[in-house]
Amino acid sequence: MKKIADMTMEELAAYICTALEKNGIDTVLSGGCCVELYSHGRYTSDDIDLIDRFNGGHRKIKEVMASLGFKEYKMKRYFTHKDTALFVEFPRGPLGVGDAPVAEVAQRITDTGTLKLLTPTDCIKDRLSAYYHWDDRQSLEQATWVAQKNQFDLDSIKRWSKNEGMMKKFEHFQKQLDNKV
Repeated sequence: MKKIADMTMEELAAYICTALEKNGIDTVLSGGCCVELYSHGRYTSDDIDLIDRFNGGHRKIKEVMASLGFKEYKMKRYFTHKDTALFVEFPRGPLGVGDAPVAEVAQRITDTGTLKLLTPTDCIKDRLSAYYHWDDRQSLEQATWVAQKNQFDLDSIKRWSKNEGMMKKFEHFQKQLDNKV
């Protein structure tokens, strides 16, 4: 097994995800790390966001993380390890994008375990949610990068955008895609 210091972000996330799974905690990678993976490194993140899908309990997560050598940072939900600059965050569940729950989860197999993560479509929705609700232009750019490098379901994103009441901003996203293709 690789040492934590030698693991890539994806390998470290898979290592943690697998350890948690063995202890009955189902987690899914979201946020900037998904963008990093799906944009093939065009965007980089310094934290690993793992959502506890069924809210198995912070105490159990803390025990598993301690067994892997992680220490809880000043605030609950954040963990650090002496051998990596990456920190791990456990945002509150349930797993969703905007007001919609996430039904399908992708998986990637690594040498360090199995990583569960948002699909490219839901990763795009996650980034668009920040653009839609907080006018975060960087998130719009990140959604575009993910869309350029992956197969995704544009009709699903359009339906979701309509449910979020954000068709005008969806049309702007669609124009971004057309201009970047």
